[in-house]
Amino acid sequence: MSNERDRAWRRFKNWVNNGRGMGTEERWKPEKNWKMLYVRSEKQARAKQLGFEYPRKSSRQLLDLELSPNE
Repeated sequence: MSNERDRAWRRFKNWVNNGRGMGTEERWKPEKNWKMLYVRSEKQARAKQLGFEYPRKSSRQLLDLELSPNE
């Protein structure tokens, strides 16, 4: 029994394994476009990863929170 592997075998294996290698199966990329994050909880989690607060508050809203009489 001969184990010679010719060009046809190499081309077939290359076609079968195309796209596999260097950890491509394990990699998951999050949404790049902010508009594509539909759920509010996803947006909050992503904002936390990126290091900013969501939803964004205007300076007027921040002043109202500081000066609220409920405290």
